[in-house]
Amino acid sequence: MDPTSYTAVAAAVEGWVRAGQSRFVSVATVNNVMEAYDSPVFGRVMNSADLVTPDGMPLVWGLRLLGVPEATRVYGPDLTPELLGAAESREIPVGFYGGSPEVLKRLLEVVAGRFPRLRVAYAWSPPFRPLTAEEDESIVAEINRSGARVLFVGMSTPKQDLWMAEHRGSVQAVMLGVGAAFDFLAGVKPQAPRWMMAAGLEWLFRLATEPRRLWKRYLKHNPRFVVLFTLQLLGWRRFPAH
Repeated sequence: MDPTSYTAVAAAVEGWVRAGQSRFVSVATVNNVMEAYDSPVFGRVMNSADLVTPDGMPLVWGLRLLGVPEATRVYGPDLTPELLGAAESREIPVGFYGGSPEVLKRLLEVVAGRFPRLRVAYAWSPPFRPLTAEEDESIVAEINRSGARVLFVGMSTPKQDLWMAEHRGSVQAVMLGVGAAFDFLAGVKPQAPRWMMAAGLEWLFRLATEPRRLWKRYLKHNPRFVVLFTLQLLGWRRFPAH
């Protein structure tokens, strides 16, 4: 987990774009941390990311307790328009990969309204199944031909992080895994009030709005995170069991 900020992420992304580099950024929640704890493969993926931002107040508080007082939240639905605005002003083509066709269509309408001079070079909603090798090769070639230099990836964790790690080096863009940002910015899902976000209660709002999809994630990961992080602070457990 990197102690960073919106300004620092935007500067890093622009630097990588100007250098023509293929990179990936994970916008991480407690879910990412616990999935990485449970899976050695996913743990290596997260640790190999070029940047991992704390998208959630529990992670910000954790960093501060570990001696990083300047840590701040870098929230995917806020980071995305921040980077879109920077890309518009610097004439950097962007792309979107993920979301349902309906969500992606609405997202593109919202983006066009907010950033009229932004060049959206690529947008695609992948099917909810594994792609064949031929399909994947075709998609990578299409992304690269489009000229998109910043690619926003809107899928669930760990799927989006695994996809970005697999395609670093082949997709010639800076990839950012922004999770549910597509849904929030498109207006198809409600966002928690800012006071709930600041209090670290966004998970409760999301659980209340999507209980059938999210109850297992939050009930499995959140209590374990609190226990394991407390043990880490006490010096009783510093590394994952695997």
